[in-house]
Amino acid sequence: MTEHDRAERDRAERELLARATAWRDQDPDPETRAELTDLLEQITADDSERSDQRENALRDLASRFDGRLEFGTAGLRGELGAGSARMNRVLVAQAAAGFAAFLVGRAATGEKPSIVIGYDGRTNSDVFARDTAEIMAAAGVSATILPRALPTPVLAFAVRHLASSAGVMVTASHNPPRDNGYKVYLGGDDHGSQIVSPVDGEIAALIEVAAESSVASIPRSDDYATAGDDLVMDYVRLTAAVAGSPQARTIQPRVVYTAMHGVGWEVARRAFATAGFTEPIPVAEQAAPDAAFPTVAFPNPEEPGAMDLSFATAARVEADLILANDPDADRLAVALPVGGDRTTWRRLSGNEVGALLGWRAAARVAGDAGEAGEAGDGDRGDSGLGTGTLAASIVSSPALREVARQYGLPYADTLTGFKWVSRVDGLVYGYEEALGYLVDPAKVRDKDGISAAIDMLSLVAELMTAGTTLEQHLQEFDARFGAFASSQVSLRVSDLADIPRITSALRSAPPADIGGHQVERTDDFLNGFEQFPAGDILRYWLGGDASHDGSRVIVRPSGTEPKLKVYIDAWSTTGDAAARRVAADAVVAELEAGVRQLLA
Repeated sequence: MTEHDRAERDRAERELLARATAWRDQDPDPETRAELTDLLEQITADDSERSDQRENALRDLASRFDGRLEFGTAGLRGELGAGSARMNRVLVAQAAAGFAAFLVGRAATGEKPSIVIGYDGRTNSDVFARDTAEIMAAAGVSATILPRALPTPVLAFAVRHLASSAGVMVTASHNPPRDNGYKVYLGGDDHGSQIVSPVDGEIAALIEVAAESSVASIPRSDDYATAGDDLVMDYVRLTAAVAGSPQARTIQPRVVYTAMHGVGWEVARRAFATAGFTEPIPVAEQAAPDAAFPTVAFPNPEEPGAMDLSFATAARVEADLILANDPDADRLAVALPVGGDRTTWRRLSGNEVGALLGWRAAARVAGDAGEAGEAGDGDRGDSGLGTGTLAASIVSSPALREVARQYGLPYADTLTGFKWVSRVDGLVYGYEEALGYLVDPAKVRDKDGISAAIDMLSLVAELMTAGTTLEQHLQEFDARFGAFASSQVSLRVSDLADIPRITSALRSAPPADIGGHQVERTDDFLNGFEQFPAGDILRYWLGGDASHDGSRVIVRPSGTEPKLKVYIDAWSTTGDAAARRVAADAVVAELEAGVRQLLA
């Protein structure tokens, strides 16, 4: 190493140590303050020699201050810990101060903005929520905090129900146990949806201003309100109403429910009871909130093994259905017994659930839902009976588009993320394949795993009352609308820069075929595409459209995890329901093998 390089290295180290020391000195959390103190002592104690311990401490410290955890349309989300690149009380205080400045700045003259704040059962969620309430109150924002750890849909409901200017939900949803996050909603003209661009940039700029001063100087006040249980009961009552008339469901399914160590069980249990359903059998090991998530590697019902305890419980009690919420209960997973054998269970994909609930929603709009939630007779084409739009994210199955077509209803594709789905004009139902469903947009403008569970349970009860099953109903869907199959390949990366490198390589050397299926057209969203803004998304069409046999592959980065995701869809309308299913599944298997080879 040259003298110049050594001098540059020493200068960079001094700057890092100064940033870390300044951060530590303003940190109100003794745990994260101690993390930095320990690292700083390891570095300064060995200043005379570059030991392995000192170098490791320097690398750790550098990773914590390698930029800031970015505030965007998903708010904040990241690993708990000290430093500007982690989730902690300093970062949350800066975010709350910046968001408060935004709300006060956009309020009309003489108007006092308001906010409602919720939190789940993750580590420090309650602390981050109280910090936010205190800073908002001191800034002149009328702040209300939810009475205890509650699901995200309750907070999203509260923003609309209380006519608040904004909402914050402290949650990392289904992320790994050591993560936490900060989701932001807006009322008024945004109707309680999550923020979108350019508002995220405006808030981020004000957060940067707040970060220029020590958080110890940010004013705080305990002049904030705590919501009563009547708010939760209002949510429960309106959610239970999704079940509809009890006359159509004289048979009660035996249901197993898991909260995945999250906050769903209390509210879901009350909603089921209010709707007139027999109380589900909880997966006991996962019923109570536990920030360690001890029985799952990832608290996400989509992850392999996450629902194993649900399957075991369902087999033991011979259940008819499994309903699983993720830890903040905004997502829903559904599983059914295979071939009527209650010892063997299969989780439905998000696209399967999304299509069935979409069929049910379309039938409701048309006013012809039968006792089993069936869609009525014939192809409605463009008859236009009923009003309301069905919507799904672009990576979700084309199945919902076909449902809308047959019912003569408007359909909208959106960018990935419920912040986009929830904003569709005239929305009556929306979903995204990552287990997110919105079945009652008049009540809430975000995905809601509890109201979706009520709707699915109602469907199953109606089917059983009519002498059929959910598995048979899926076959009826194939017969009426076509068989739609889907799969997903995820490539987890350790360096986020690997993702644009991979997509750039796909652009420079585009595939002529995938899994033996010729690529007929490529849609590149990099500079914007049709009504969609610019994004690092590639969509390959391999024949057909939503109403004829065909397939597609979509490549995009994950919005919440260090992953490149590839979404695979195929569909068939040729032959009977069984033949269609075989054909669609076979194409998806071939495409999945081709995608894995393409990314290898």
